[in-house]
Amino acid sequence: MSVRIRIGFDGYFEDFPVGLVLRHARGKTISELDNVLITNMVLNTAEPHFNEHAARQDPMFRHRIVFGGVTVAMVIGLSAQDTACNAVREIGMDNIRLFAPVYHGDTLYAYSEVLAAALDSSTGAGIVTFEHRGFNQDNVLVFTGERRVLIRTRPSQP
Repeated sequence: MSVRIRIGFDGYFEDFPVGLVLRHARGKTISELDNVLITNMVLNTAEPHFNEHAARQDPMFRHRIVFGGVTVAMVIGLSAQDTACNAVREIGMDNIRLFAPVYHGDTLYAYSEVLAAALDSSTGAGIVTFEHRGFNQDNVLVFTGERRVLIRTRPSQP
């Protein structure tokens, strides 16, 4: 498995061979605001996100947990600097899995692996399927998900 560290490269379709694994350069510490604001905006009122007293009494959680949608969004956002610069459109996300709770103060890091890449003759661009992985500061896998993106091909040189 080849792992490359990228910091904001152009990211044309040709830059994503199948099997490429990217370790994205940035991490993001999840603040209470990240969780509470977004979770309120989508009206997810589950107690483990808002009730510290109840969460402390639950042996599974110990503290309030971050809404899974926030975890997904943060990992995809961390990967976007390398996987979305030349994106024409997002096609879809599948196989979303959340493996471990994320708490306020945890720091997330993202990796992306290219699972498939195919030219789309109708658009002149290519469809890339990524598996995105999110890890916390203790290197615990917290998220995986597959994302399909239509990405521009590199312009031909005159």
